[in-house]
Amino acid sequence: MKNKFRVLAINPGSTSTKIAVYDNEELLFEQVVRYSNEELAPFSSVIEQYEFRKNGILQMLHERDVSIESLDAVVGRGGLLKPIAGGTYAVNDAMLTALRLAERGEHASNLGGVIAKEIANKQNIPSYIVDPVVVDELADIARISGLPGYDRLSTFHALNQKAVARKISKEIGKSYEAANLIIAHMGGGITVGVHQGGQVIDVNDGLYGEGPFSPERTGGLPTGHMLALCFSGKYTLSEVKKIIAGKGGLVAYLGTNDGREVGKMVEAGDAKAKLVYEAMAYQIAKEIAADAAVLCGRVDAIVLTGGLAYDKMLVKMISERVRFIAEVKIVPGEHEMIALTEGALRVLRGEEQAKEYK
Repeated sequence: MKNKFRVLAINPGSTSTKIAVYDNEELLFEQVVRYSNEELAPFSSVIEQYEFRKNGILQMLHERDVSIESLDAVVGRGGLLKPIAGGTYAVNDAMLTALRLAERGEHASNLGGVIAKEIANKQNIPSYIVDPVVVDELADIARISGLPGYDRLSTFHALNQKAVARKISKEIGKSYEAANLIIAHMGGGITVGVHQGGQVIDVNDGLYGEGPFSPERTGGLPTGHMLALCFSGKYTLSEVKKIIAGKGGLVAYLGTNDGREVGKMVEAGDAKAKLVYEAMAYQIAKEIAADAAVLCGRVDAIVLTGGLAYDKMLVKMISERVRFIAEVKIVPGEHEMIALTEGALRVLRGEEQAKEYK
C-alpha cells in the first residue's frame, strides 16, 4: 500500500470555493476562488454553477503546477442529503442525483460532491464527501419533541465537530469511540453536540430555532412569541425563516453579525452590547450544562471551537460557567479542509471503509 497520498479538497460556499491540496496531512497550498454577483447572476440554480466552478478549480491547480494526474482522491464538502450517519461516503449515482435535484434544499455545499466526482472521473480515482451537515446519529430518546410527527432534527457543524472530537480524544488518550465529549461549534450558527461512542447522540438543530442564539440566528424562541410573529400577517413563511436564520441573534440586537465588532463595542463601554454578548455566552453555557445531563455528568472534556472561539472574552464567560463539569479545551477556527482530507485518508489507508449513500 502507498504511504503517501495526494488529496484535493473542495469546499464550495455561496460566493466562493475554497480548495486545498494535501500530501497526507501536509498542506501544499490552500486558496479561495471568489465570485462576484455578476459572475453568478447567469445561473438560475446552484447546481448550474458546477461547470463554471469546476473550471475555476482546474485553472487554479494549473497555476499552482499541480496536475490532476498526481492526485489520489478528490473530496468535497457534503451537501443537503437525506439524514445519514457520520463518516466518509463514496460519491455514487444516488448521491449525485440527490445533489443535482436538490431534494433537501439548495445550498452551495451541494456542489462539493458533484465537482469532486467530475474531477476524479478524469483520472479514474475515488471521490468522497465527509460528515455533511445532515449527519444524524441522534439517540431515539433525543428525537422526541413533545408533538408526534415532529421529531427533533439533527442539523449541525458535523464536519468540524467530528474532526475536533477525534483530535481531543487523541489528546486525552482515548479513542473517539471511547470518549464522552461536549463540543460547541460557535460561528454564524452555534451547535452543541454530545459525542458518545463515536456518535453525536444529541445536538441542537443549529439552522431553525434550537439552542443558543448566535451572531445571525435566533436560536430557540418562546413559543408564544413565535406564534404571534407567524400569525401577525406581516411576514411570509420564507421571511420568518430568514428572521430565524439570518436576521436574528447579534445582528438583530446590535446591527452586526461580527463577534469582533461586538467585542469592540463592549470594550468601548456599550452596556447593551455587553448584556447581549453575555446573554449569548450564558445560553451557550446552559446548552453545554444541559448536555452534561445526557452523559449523566461523565464528561471527559468540553470543547469550544469555531470562529468565535478566538474571542478570549467570550470563551472566558462560557468557561467560568461550565468548567465545574469538565476541563474546557479551546480549538478555535473551522478545520474543514483538513477534516475533509483526513476523512479521505482514513479510507485510502484502509482504516475505514467508505460508506454507500442509498
